[in-house]
Amino acid sequence: MSGWKVTPDANLYFATSTIVKWTPVFTSHAYCNILIDGLKHCITKKGLHLHSYVIMPTHAHYIMSTGEGKNLSNIMRDFNTHTSREISALLMTERKSSMLRTFCEAAMADERGNRFKVWQAGFHPVAIESDWFYEEKMDYIHYNPVRKGLVDVPEQWEYSSARNYVLGDHSVIAVEFLL
Repeated sequence: MSGWKVTPDANLYFATSTIVKWTPVFTSHAYCNILIDGLKHCITKKGLHLHSYVIMPTHAHYIMSTGEGKNLSNIMRDFNTHTSREISALLMTERKSSMLRTFCEAAMADERGNRFKVWQAGFHPVAIESDWFYEEKMDYIHYNPVRKGLVDVPEQWEYSSARNYVLGDHSVIAVEFLL
């Protein structure tokens, strides 16, 4: 296995993006839809292929790949930059000062000159090199809301591809089935 980096010999990855200090941002449709809209943009404009996902209150997991000649690290960098700006703007509109303060402090510690830092560094890509590992990560993604006690069965979680696979519901975002 290639570890936590994108390598030239792999194209399918399990990845995780986590909010700074595990702050529960994704607790309403407005914030979850920022991620969904960002993913849709990356799919239509940047060559991202989304195979599985779950958006949890503090993080998101994905199984993804890219089109020919596309770089997953660049796509995720752009995705995180865009969604960070959108999340920050919504937090300002909603006057959520506690979260804004957390993200402002993280940006100051990061010393990159940004006003806010919403995402922890990296998206921790792990190459998927076998059917067994793919199925394990699919189960991990889909059962995450169940393990956290948020729903009884995976397909009850609105922001999960379990709905795509179990119910055939692609209303939130379409995913590409592999197996």
